[in-house]
Amino acid sequence: MPALPNRFPSRPPLLGLPPGPSLRAMCGLMLLAGGTGAPSAGAQVPPAGQPGTPLPTTIRTALAQAQLPADSLYLWIAPAGGGEARLSHQAGQLAHPASLMKLVTSAAALQQLGRSFQWHTTLHLDGTPRQGVLAGSLHIKGGGDPKLVPERLWLLLRQVQQLGIDEIRGDIVLDRSAYALPEIDPAAFDGEPLKPYNVRPDALLVNYKSITLGFRPDPARGVASVSAEPALAGWTPPDSVRLSDGPCNDWRAGLQADFSSPQRWRLTGSYPLACGERNWPIAYNEPASYAARVIEAQWRALGGRLQGRVREGLVPAGLPETAAFLSPPLAEVMRDMNLHSNNQIAQQMLLALSPQLPATFEAARQPVANLLGAVGCDSAELRLDNGSGLSRDERITPRCLGRWLQWSWRQPWMPDLLGSLPLAGEGTARRAFSVAGRAHLKTGSLANVAAIAGVVHGADGQRQVVVAMLNHPQASRDGARQVLDAVLRWSVEEPTAPR
Repeated sequence: MPALPNRFPSRPPLLGLPPGPSLRAMCGLMLLAGGTGAPSAGAQVPPAGQPGTPLPTTIRTALAQAQLPADSLYLWIAPAGGGEARLSHQAGQLAHPASLMKLVTSAAALQQLGRSFQWHTTLHLDGTPRQGVLAGSLHIKGGGDPKLVPERLWLLLRQVQQLGIDEIRGDIVLDRSAYALPEIDPAAFDGEPLKPYNVRPDALLVNYKSITLGFRPDPARGVASVSAEPALAGWTPPDSVRLSDGPCNDWRAGLQADFSSPQRWRLTGSYPLACGERNWPIAYNEPASYAARVIEAQWRALGGRLQGRVREGLVPAGLPETAAFLSPPLAEVMRDMNLHSNNQIAQQMLLALSPQLPATFEAARQPVANLLGAVGCDSAELRLDNGSGLSRDERITPRCLGRWLQWSWRQPWMPDLLGSLPLAGEGTARRAFSVAGRAHLKTGSLANVAAIAGVVHGADGQRQVVVAMLNHPQASRDGARQVLDAVLRWSVEEPTAPR
């Protein structure tokens, strides 16, 4: 995961809260402000300054071994069904959750949209097909579907052919007006514009605007063959790169890739034979043209003919919808999001909450804010930005995130949320935890953040929600993982109070 920049520039308040402290202040001085507003009705949230329970010896020992101060840990453990914390530490203090924020987005989407919600991509025909020919243009209007990966784009274009269209004499016009988002430099977050996690939301998001280069060594020829998926019209990928001896260390840097041209990529270095087969996902370096290039290449690969071009544009007023292509249900998409910690899906999911079109993050945050009272959080305990955790501004208290999980446990869609979280030892939780198989966990990691949250199945048969966040410049070290593991072990092994 990317490094979280040390300075957070000023931005407009989110959910009515003042701008948050910088991570440098948070990690260097450890002076985070707690929730200060009046509790929402029925929230029953104790004051932020109330002392927490003493940290168990095992957790304090793990912190000491990791050379992390106790005030780098933000912790809340409580019964899943509701009730106060069994163990808490700085539970009312705002902390950066990294990808744990996807739990808030997941719960809000399940509550507001429903598990069966589907995104719609609509098709509009400017004319009537005759003998396989559409004399006018095909308009494709995006509705925010986060799963328009190549195989599903193939299905969408096959649906076009099933409308009786083999040749389009006009254009294929792409309408992405369902979102109204400001232009942001993809390098703004961490200086890595070609990392797929930095791809911005798009109402017509095709394959996360990314390309995967595959490398397969061919010692007999002295090269590694290079494959590229998906194909893009007007773009030439490298077909091979020379092989080299030596260890498989920073093999990407050794390729000496030149991505300066959106028409042709070059690899002027070498690929170590010791690496075997590897894949390298890369965000396309001209994201505005990505969807048009992929759609044209896919249409032609299907045998479709196009006399015009693929371009941006709006569906003409009054042009009716001919057909709709539906995404998988929200519950299925959410499993992909949480299992693989996909930031693009999380952001598109939050935008689906916007009560108005075109969708904006500002509008999408309000339905989440409206749930805080029911969840049991003070309004000052959540600072929401894009819903993915890949943000300079997002913050939440461990107590508030824990109460989101408790509230979710009581909802009829709870099995969908729980089933979307990796079992300890799998997915993003695949790193070794001594409680493997006993916890459904969402993990969060940035250079200065290591975090876990989810539901633990205790040795006594009781279920507990666990939230633990480490915010510190050394949080990405292996020792931090041992601190989180100590938290999980305590939640599994320490018996709950008799009922």
